[in-house]
Amino acid sequence: MMKFLLLIVYIGLGSGMSIVNPGPKFPPTKGHVWPKPQEETKENKYFLFNPSHFKVKVVGQNCTILVNAINRYSFIIKNKSGLHHRRNHERRRRRIGRDENYLGRIDELQVDLTEPCEEYPHFEMDESYKLNVSSTSTLRSASIWGIIRGLETFSQLFYLSNDRNQFILQELRVNATKITDFPQYSHRGLLLDTSRHFISMSNILKMLDAMSYNKLNVFHWHIVDDQSFPYQSERFPELSEQGAYDSSMVYTKEDIQRVVEYARDRGIRVIPEFDVPGHTRSWGNAFPDVLTECYRQDKVVGLGPMNPTKNITYKLLRDLFQEVQTWFPDKYFHIGGDEVELDCWRSNPELREYMNSHNLSVTQLHGLFMENAIPLLANDSEVVLWQEVFDEKVPLSKETIIHVWKGSWISEMVSILTAGHRLIFSSTWYLDALGSNWPDYYWADPRQMVFDVTFNTTLANGIVGGEACMWGEMVDDRNVMSRVWPRASAVAERLWSANTLGRRMRSIFDTIPLEVYQRMEEHTCRMIRRGIDAQPPSGPGFCIP
Repeated sequence: MMKFLLLIVYIGLGSGMSIVNPGPKFPPTKGHVWPKPQEETKENKYFLFNPSHFKVKVVGQNCTILVNAINRYSFIIKNKSGLHHRRNHERRRRRIGRDENYLGRIDELQVDLTEPCEEYPHFEMDESYKLNVSSTSTLRSASIWGIIRGLETFSQLFYLSNDRNQFILQELRVNATKITDFPQYSHRGLLLDTSRHFISMSNILKMLDAMSYNKLNVFHWHIVDDQSFPYQSERFPELSEQGAYDSSMVYTKEDIQRVVEYARDRGIRVIPEFDVPGHTRSWGNAFPDVLTECYRQDKVVGLGPMNPTKNITYKLLRDLFQEVQTWFPDKYFHIGGDEVELDCWRSNPELREYMNSHNLSVTQLHGLFMENAIPLLANDSEVVLWQEVFDEKVPLSKETIIHVWKGSWISEMVSILTAGHRLIFSSTWYLDALGSNWPDYYWADPRQMVFDVTFNTTLANGIVGGEACMWGEMVDDRNVMSRVWPRASAVAERLWSANTLGRRMRSIFDTIPLEVYQRMEEHTCRMIRRGIDAQPPSGPGFCIP
């Protein structure tokens, strides 16, 4: 029977002709991995998957995290790959037997963890793995975190056959494939702001699921800010009692423990941020004395940043930080330091007198605060700060990681790296930018940007990673998932599959290959099938539920 290609033609008056073909704008790939593996050899030959004949066998080390991961991914492959059973199995089997690319059935995945499991994910953990897909497939890694990344890749290789006929069973296939994979950056994060709008526990856990589907490994929890204080402290319960939006909008100790354990099972670190001395207005509902009174024409007009001259400020921070670090096991702690209202400090008569008597500028007063606050953290802490603290020339340990978020980021990164610090990059990855789409986040490779102006690989390698940042002014439980995904997926691929140094830097004006658009279509549908309410990535299309 003849088939005709239908063309729908729109003719614009006086503006030329636009031709639109029916179907999706970017037809999705089938069984292609996001983020793209470092080395992959995929054949046209394929195996069929039958859930009743497939098993996962542990042939190396074992632990609870591994058992949980195997159970999780076995469920995903069997139930979240879009497979719909239909009639006439025998007819399908006879037809598939005549396909020269058909290799038979995939029966088993052997998981070989060669070293004992670590208790928690950590900075610079080993996430490398090797995967060989055949009738008896093998996944091998020296790290439980590498095994988890490999299981995610394995689950993404399955795809549906093209049969969409009510009389034929649609089969789940997987091509013969060999993969050697590892991340380019060790810190691949997502910042979530839960202060401007409270985000429910169910959505936070779902966000962690989505992060694992994209091989992101750091959940940067910007848990409190000016607007609300949802962290429910046992040491200072009045902070959330008076600072949270509502008594129902708090995160308890049990909630935090659940997030940490849920993230651990997915190879994700949880780094809390308690931003000081600015972004602390909600603290003042319970402890107004730790904040600075702001003046205008000799009248108090409100409360501003923390008062850096009062002992009670540092006592509150010391005791609160001690509790927070007990609940969050990661030794990295983000202490903020950004967007301090220095004009408020300038306006305060007591602080002006203090600065005059101690011969300090207002930026030096900021430095004094940071010098006093950082030692309040546990002795083995690794500190992360927003770039303003570095820019204001506050004396910092070389171990301090600087978080770059403002403009002129290339020169900023070079300055930070030349000073001997490591850094995290976020400047081009702010997800709260309304009207942006995933291609806007795909082009930037921070190491490549630094290398292109310095030609210094060692210097560029001081960039340990980056984070996509979802600030909460315009997102809540109703739209946060669709605002983050799939745009954060672009950041995830850039951090995992970054360009090799020496290639020309990509810019926003470079053309993203068609294959990337098509893989993004498949990956977005994959996330939707797994319960992530990702928005359409690139225009008209469809997803098989």
